[in-house]
Amino acid sequence: MAAVTSSATSLRRYALTRLALLLPMAWILMTLVFLLMRVAPGDPISAALGGRLTQEELATRRAAAGFDRPLIFQYLEYLGDVVRLDFGRTLVDNRPVTSVIADHGTATLELTLAAMLVAVVVGIGIGLLAGRFRDSPIDLFGRLFGIVIYAAPIFFLGFLAQLIFGVWFHWLPVSGRASPLVANQIDQVTHLFLIDTLLAGDWDAFVDVARHLVLPAITLGLVIGGVFIRVVRVNVIQTLRGDYVEAARARGVPERQVVFRHAFKNALVPVITIMGLQFALLLSGAVLTEQTYNWPGLGSQLIRYLNNRDYIAVQGIITFFALIVVLVSLLIDLINAWVDPRIRY
Repeated sequence: MAAVTSSATSLRRYALTRLALLLPMAWILMTLVFLLMRVAPGDPISAALGGRLTQEELATRRAAAGFDRPLIFQYLEYLGDVVRLDFGRTLVDNRPVTSVIADHGTATLELTLAAMLVAVVVGIGIGLLAGRFRDSPIDLFGRLFGIVIYAAPIFFLGFLAQLIFGVWFHWLPVSGRASPLVANQIDQVTHLFLIDTLLAGDWDAFVDVARHLVLPAITLGLVIGGVFIRVVRVNVIQTLRGDYVEAARARGVPERQVVFRHAFKNALVPVITIMGLQFALLLSGAVLTEQTYNWPGLGSQLIRYLNNRDYIAVQGIITFFALIVVLVSLLIDLINAWVDPRIRY
């Protein structure tokens, strides 16, 4: 009983420590975003609207947006707005950035979650087999596959998948989140098309949405899966050499149980950390994937605003991404501490 109480206390203490570190981490990221957006010469108003407004109109817009004030005041106002979850208004279409995030963020979330599922299934599956059958043809294939798939550019994998499965075999659609007619008929409750079609019981729409999701999710997920393959393989090999594994074998425990119950479980601890670190890569990869597949998510919107030099919108979307990465990092740390008691001491 005392041990259980001590464990719960240590987990609570660790969680409070990580929560205390959350604010400075978020502050550093927001400060970096603010400074990077102001490295470019000029101001966002002139960059986005310089060719469409007169000098007087530009000056009025700069004053209204506060870009004529000292940088420190702009910085303090930016931090205050972020605390209120106000990421500003776009210059191109004069929309609140929060509205853009609400309209397109769920598409990116759906793609990211599906890609992570692909990465976990492929990475852990191949990594486990490669580690279990070390130096065999299975291990050779797993290592080569992991290296090649991680090194391949996302847009190249996307174009290749579109060519093979969309153009040559006509198996899967190559762009969009759903067919136009299906997208217009979906009752968007959660704005996650797979869930909304399930809630509505519309199986035809569900299949259509799932078919559109397959290629983007596999393209993005395979790249992240390449990292998981190498991490899982190395950790499975190390755990299979452990004394407790040898003791289990000496007791006559079947090899299948030795691998899955002892080696595999312990090999997953560092993988959880890697999953959190790769989440940021998933978000950055989503930008290229969404462009390749014409996926209407935040990544495609970010590219659109970059092309229009709308730095306010770009700053807001990147700040949102940074906050998501911070929260995911916190969640992964808490899961790690819960799975592995050594971390919290």
